[in-house]
Amino acid sequence: MKGFAAYKDAAVTTQSKGRLIVLLYEGAIKFMKLAIKELEADNYEAKGRYIGRAQDIINELNAVLDVDAGGEIAANLRSLYGFMNRRLSEANTKRDPQMIREVITLMEELGQSWKAIAG
Repeated sequence: MKGFAAYKDAAVTTQSKGRLIVLLYEGAIKFMKLAIKELEADNYEAKGRYIGRAQDIINELNAVLDVDAGGEIAANLRSLYGFMNRRLSEANTKRDPQMIREVITLMEELGQSWKAIAG
């Protein structure tokens, strides 16, 4: 198991910053899709846990934004990440899968842009 952990660590640490951002987007999308699955199965504890994981990723994406270097684009991303987090919190409380799907759509669109940038 240590070999796998070392491989996984090396795979992450050797990625470009753009590719790491893509991986974060993919992770958040995965967790949101799992949250919808659990919500539809009336497993509210798991739904909340997956939404929390997606929010953790969104918070990390927000934390690493360089507004000085990124200017208006970074500021717009910051606002968008805030909206996504609020929407997921509301979806969690209201148990509304459509609100989660809205955030997934936004994340997928942004993820595609980052994939194009990262190459």
